[in-house]
Amino acid sequence: MTRFLRLTTALAFGALCALPVTAAELKIGLGDDADVLDPAQSRTFVGRIVYTAMCDKLVDVSPDLKIVPQLATDWAWSEEGKVLTMTLRNGVKFHDGTTMDAAAVVATIERNMTLTESRRKSELSSVEKVEATAPLTVKFTLKKPDATLLAQLSDRAGMIVSPKAAKELGANFGSKPVCAGPFKFVERVQQDRIVLEKFQDYWNKDNIFIDKVTYLPIPDTTVRLANLQSGDLDMIERLAPTDVATVKSNPKLTYADVVNIGYMGLYTNIANGPRADNPFGKDKRLRQAFSLAIDRDALNQIVYEGTAVGGNQPFPPNSPWFNKAIPVPARDVEKAKALIKEAGFERVPVEMQIPNNPVAQQMMQVVQSMVAEAGFDVQLKSTEFATLLDEQTRGNYQLSRSDWSGRVDPDGNIHQFITCKGGINDTKYCNPKVDELLNEARATTDQAVRKAKYDAASVILNDDLPIIYLGHQSWIWAMQKNVTGFVASPDGMIRLVGMKKG
Repeated sequence: MTRFLRLTTALAFGALCALPVTAAELKIGLGDDADVLDPAQSRTFVGRIVYTAMCDKLVDVSPDLKIVPQLATDWAWSEEGKVLTMTLRNGVKFHDGTTMDAAAVVATIERNMTLTESRRKSELSSVEKVEATAPLTVKFTLKKPDATLLAQLSDRAGMIVSPKAAKELGANFGSKPVCAGPFKFVERVQQDRIVLEKFQDYWNKDNIFIDKVTYLPIPDTTVRLANLQSGDLDMIERLAPTDVATVKSNPKLTYADVVNIGYMGLYTNIANGPRADNPFGKDKRLRQAFSLAIDRDALNQIVYEGTAVGGNQPFPPNSPWFNKAIPVPARDVEKAKALIKEAGFERVPVEMQIPNNPVAQQMMQVVQSMVAEAGFDVQLKSTEFATLLDEQTRGNYQLSRSDWSGRVDPDGNIHQFITCKGGINDTKYCNPKVDELLNEARATTDQAVRKAKYDAASVILNDDLPIIYLGHQSWIWAMQKNVTGFVASPDGMIRLVGMKKG
């Protein structure tokens, strides 16, 4: 069954659902399918988009990248920075009707820290204990000061889930997630749709004007846009840069974009199982040569129509955290060839797994051609994105293209990927000095000190290259004219509070 026919089937299904005549249903086309819908276990960008509708967090991030209240209404740090006390919003219910209170927050945080399958452990590694000191008061006691904790609580680590559902379902929580967001889970069909409906007891229900939201994963950007143009979709995320002019010229559509805070990267299997035993994973000179063989500015122009910027660090060049002493390298094929020869090779075979969306495929085909001139014979292996991430986790890869949507605090772009026990360290790169620098950066609120630590770590990482950074793209959305109230945010999320469909 083709993607288009599957989409038509999904939309037909939605039309059969019993909704009031005046009900507003929003159909959103996603660039990928989400992985498991459990905030403790998941890692995909589109999963976070779904969570934005389904799972409120202790705090959120505003469009100007400030931490703002959500389930917590206010918070305060102790003088020494080792105790964070949060006051919770009163009258909040989970989708199963149980109460969201301090005990629920404690249960969720402890689950994130102890569940065998949890990917949130490194994000909460500074937490010694969490306590309910009153029905609506939570106290985090830290092992040492952690300037990143609030930012961690603005994402999956801070999404509070129903203790009742979490206890009943355990690691299978993602089969029927129960949170405290504006929309509750209805059903999921892998690779086809995720359906949510408005939660009538939501604490901010007066600002929710959509009755039902259906997310449809459509990796093919052309099909995604075609279904928006035909009216079968109301909104799409990650519009292809080559389609921007088409949307802007269509009087029935509106357009929004913003430069993101994440990155595009190539992950090298350094020590993640038997497949790490290959020259590319063992010899940093080959990774350095690969990086030098790439023309990042050309990639931006050829693939992204000038909407992206080249990069060589987890932070974009316009970020205050970017190390200007290590500028984005110009392409140098001769130096790349010399490094390959120094490593003892003439040609180097490399298998690279890539997502099955056209933009990523086009980009990596261009990279494949570029590095071939230096001496790399790259075989591209295209796969669905959630599967790609699973293969990364298992170590069943040699080189893998995987983007990161970015976090408001710099720690979120680097620590969990690079530290020895990082929750998303699929490369299994481990350098005690890097760990020391990044852990020290977490432990101070002095921005100058943090910057110096990140700069020092970037020097080591630029030499070792467990991750080869390619650049930083813009988030681009398109929607029907009758969809209003959407606010573009650098984190790429689609926040449905305040959005309407006329």
